Amino acid sequence: MDMETLKYPIGKPKIPKKIEPGHIEAWIQSIRQFPSLITKEVTPLTDKELRYKYRPEGWTIQQVVGHCVDSHMNSVTRFKLALTEDNPTIKPYDEAMWAELSDTVNYSIQRATKLLAGIHQRWVFLLEQLETSQLQRTYMHPDGNECISLNESLAIYAWHCKHHLQHIINAKAFKY
Repeated sequence: MDMETLKYPIGKPKIPKKIEPGHIEAWIQSIRQFPSLITKEVTPLTDKELRYKYRPEGWTIQQVVGHCVDSHMNSVTRFKLALTEDNPTIKPYDEAMWAELSDTVNYSIQRATKLLAGIHQRWVFLLEQLETSQLQRTYMHPDGNECISLNESLAIYAWHCKHHLQHIINAKAFKY
């Protein structure tokens, strides 16, 4: 398998030009289901298996789970900023460096999946309360100076869930 496929096993995110209510429902459903899917994949793994990588230079399964906690926690913050401020500029973070911190590398996988589940429960609760007009609110991502609507962000994070779930499945199969 080539490196691009290993890095993006489900492809890169694709956001429809016209976002329909059905898209929103499906994306929220992906975010709702993600923690249980991850938990099912990682709970039976040994410490050795949690160190498997999905590609030679990629993260371990443990790091992927920790990254999802960090990323999705940041996403909730981005949503709340966009809902309460006019097109705020969000603060990016160095994902690679965060993935090397001890709370990612050494934190109990059971605790990490519980934390992920709690973040997602609260996130889904928020998402289900939003009106169509609220999902059109935006934030500015300084990397690329890109204005992102909450609709688009929702699509990206639903993709993000599936993307990293596939990384974990691949890591278990390939054992890099």
